[in-house]
Amino acid sequence: MIVVRNVFRLKFGATRKARELWREGAGFLTRAGMREVRILTDLVGPFYTFVVESSHDSLAEWESAAEREMGSAEWRSWYQRFTPLVESGYREVFTVADSTG
Repeated sequence: MIVVRNVFRLKFGATRKARELWREGAGFLTRAGMREVRILTDLVGPFYTFVVESSHDSLAEWESAAEREMGSAEWRSWYQRFTPLVESGYREVFTVADSTG
């Protein structure tokens, strides 16, 4: 199993709007077959950090889901509304080595 974290550094004061947009965009992730999607916001550390985290059985599964949904015109249109809120970002991909849950 893998965990994928898309980490965004938002512009000052953009967290509320980003959360609203991701609630709206949750349907994209569900249709793509992504499960266990979580939205995380900073509590300490760099301000205006916004994380979209998802779990997948394999890297190939994640890649397939991303291509399927993020390649759609609907996704691209939605994402153009999100990107103006973002200053920078990066992606982290982890192998789940152990789980207690």
